[in-house]
Amino acid sequence: MPPLRFVLLRPRNAENLGAAARAMKNFGWRDWVWVQPEVGDLGPARRLAVHAGELLDDVRIVQGLEEAVADCVWVVGTSSRRVEGKRRLTPRQVGSEAVTRAIGGPVAIVFGDERSGMTNEDVWRCHDLSSVPTSPEQPSINLAQSVLLYGYEARMAAQAPPPEPSARPVPATVEALGALEGALHQLLRTGGFLVHEGRHAMRDLMAPLKRAGLSRNEAGLWTAALHRVRRHLPVPADPSEPE
Repeated sequence: MPPLRFVLLRPRNAENLGAAARAMKNFGWRDWVWVQPEVGDLGPARRLAVHAGELLDDVRIVQGLEEAVADCVWVVGTSSRRVEGKRRLTPRQVGSEAVTRAIGGPVAIVFGDERSGMTNEDVWRCHDLSSVPTSPEQPSINLAQSVLLYGYEARMAAQAPPPEPSARPVPATVEALGALEGALHQLLRTGGFLVHEGRHAMRDLMAPLKRAGLSRNEAGLWTAALHRVRRHLPVPADPSEPE
């Protein structure tokens, strides 16, 4: 099975976690992460897990989405939003592409919390988005049902004939792209380009680099180049003074 990770953001309902664990085991998936879970008692989860209780014991718990997907080469968020620059894929398309991309490293499918879904910041950290083509009369899907649906599609794709070997380079991880973004941010601050931190300049500048699918070596080269250029710029008279 390819390295596929299910990331649950701020889960609130223990029953959903138990049903999600059962669904994952149904289709052979074991790697999942909870980000800031808001569930105290896992008793109801264990009752619904049914022969998948070990997944509740083995789950990794982290404090942020970035930590959950740092080593991933592709991150898909489950959201019905339309965001410029991000593809909208069906669950079947996600399953098929996940299997192909997992050749280069772990891939992640991210699920928002039961009440409000994914935040703007969550969506921004994903490479692409996916939603289920539900009926307008009842568009929302239970969290555990969503995990089951994507788990099924990914398993079906994994059981298909393997793709032809590719000479594609190793893709950059989320962590590597984060380092590139940090270097670019420092350079633009030093050069006086970033004046208002609250605006979307960094997001818009990074968007085409994320869409380009940089390799790990390319991301490292970009990062090194940006750091080198920054070192040759004059240091601002008072770096701590707000711009």
